[in-house]
Amino acid sequence: MAYYNTNTRSPPPLQHPVPTHPAYIPEPPATPMSPQGYQRYTSSPPVPGPAQTYAQPIPNAGHPSHMSPPYAAAGAYHQPLGPGSPPRQPHPSAVGPGGPVDFSAWGLDNATAAFGMQLGQSAVAAGQEYVQKNLGGFIPISMLKHHFNVSNSYVIKKLRLLLFPWRHRPWSRRVVRLENGQSEWSPPREDINSPDLYIPLMALVTYVLLAALQSGLNSRFHPEILGVTASKALGVVLVDFLFVKAGCYLLNIPGGLSSQVLDVLAYDGYKFVGVIVTLIAGLLHLGNTLYFLVFIYTFLATAFFLLRSLRSMVLPDASATAAAVNPSQRSRRITFLFLVAVSQILYMGLLVRV
Repeated sequence: MAYYNTNTRSPPPLQHPVPTHPAYIPEPPATPMSPQGYQRYTSSPPVPGPAQTYAQPIPNAGHPSHMSPPYAAAGAYHQPLGPGSPPRQPHPSAVGPGGPVDFSAWGLDNATAAFGMQLGQSAVAAGQEYVQKNLGGFIPISMLKHHFNVSNSYVIKKLRLLLFPWRHRPWSRRVVRLENGQSEWSPPREDINSPDLYIPLMALVTYVLLAALQSGLNSRFHPEILGVTASKALGVVLVDFLFVKAGCYLLNIPGGLSSQVLDVLAYDGYKFVGVIVTLIAGLLHLGNTLYFLVFIYTFLATAFFLLRSLRSMVLPDASATAAAVNPSQRSRRITFLFLVAVSQILYMGLLVRV
């Protein structure tokens, strides 16, 4: 029988190895500059004050660390700076609001991004030059901007005038004197009697959408109805425009071609406001009688508005024209003016049939 020797010394206790950190920790990519102008840092910026030395805690020898490498590395990024370590600098991509943008932070090459921006600017400049060259001679861009110079208050007052024109006074347009001695019409935002192109354009788009909605409620919608309705609306405007321009030419009504083109287009587009009101009455299912009454009222309001608004174009004042209008010419122009107003019932009747 064997006996153990009790005089022998016991072996030393086991010791776990102390984990060590790498000598170099790569700097994580910085967040690019935000649109508000402030910068975000991936690590805490150094706090000004007396330098202090912080000792890194060592895990307990009896409890090994089980942190995953990414988590451990993330904790190492936020270690406070020691007295001998250099101050941490922000990433070069985090530039100030006035500095150039570094596209490398977004994964793009700076040269490629700069070339793309230059190409886009060249395309925009070429488009502006093309529009100015092809449309500038027929319709000046400055005059086109004049007809879109509107405000919210003008739009509300103009819509009220189109629907309730019975007691509006006066109907004459305002004239402003420029510094060089010339005169021009006041912009729409300053004169409610001045024609604009904003309301006709928005009314045309609204009419197409309402027609598509009514077709959908009647289970007749298909994608082609948007193009068909828009083509019909533009065709009605074109026929009305040609009728007015032909009458002005045959009756020898004076006026610049470019200014009258935009003014006539604006007056032709105002009929869509009454058409929209009629379509809304149909969508509310108010009955055929009330629907017919709404249509008659909007037609009369549109016809009366055109009679009073086009009078300054068809029958200008004697002081505004070089040659006086004789009685026979005045009678023909008044007849033409009534024909323009009465013909609106045909155009509006065709537009409300969707």
